This record gives sequence, structure tokens and C-alpha cells, in this order.
Amino acid sequence: MGSLSIWHWLIVLAVIILLFGGGGKIPRLMGDFAKGIKSFKSGLKDDKGDDETADSGTARAAEQPKPVSHGDAAKSASHEKNAANG
Repeated sequence: MGSLSIWHWLIVLAVIILLFGGGGKIPRLMGDFAKGIKSFKSGLKDDKGDDETADSGTARAAEQPKPVSHGDAAKSASHEKNAANG
């Protein structure tokens, strides 16, 4: 119990490094990390906005089918018969 184990020495060493060498580095790293998360979230919001506009455009196209004229179909069928015969 009287002697310090390796874990005690590692913790003491980490505290000394933080106090003298890395005091300003940790807040800077955390600030960069927070900026990265914010830009990631804003990128997701932008992608959702793009997806919603693209989805609404395809939904509108699916809701409004193209009108089919029966006269056009008959004309194209008669043209095909004429092309095959002559």
C-alpha cells in the first residue's frame, strides 16, 4: 500500500503534462470538435432540404400522368402497318 503502482505514476504524469504542456491545447481541440459537429449538422440540414425539394418534384410528376391521346396511338399503329407492308 505504501508504494505507488504504475497507474498512479501514469495519472500523475498525465496531470503534469496537462498543467504545463497541454493546457491550451485541450480547449482548442474541443472547440475544433464542436465546430466539426456544427458543420456536420448544418450539412445534414442542407441535404434534407435538397432531398425534400427533389422528392416533392418527383411526387408532383407522379401525381400528374401524361395524357394519352387515342388518336395518336391509332395514327402510329397505322404508320407501323404501312411501313411493314411497303
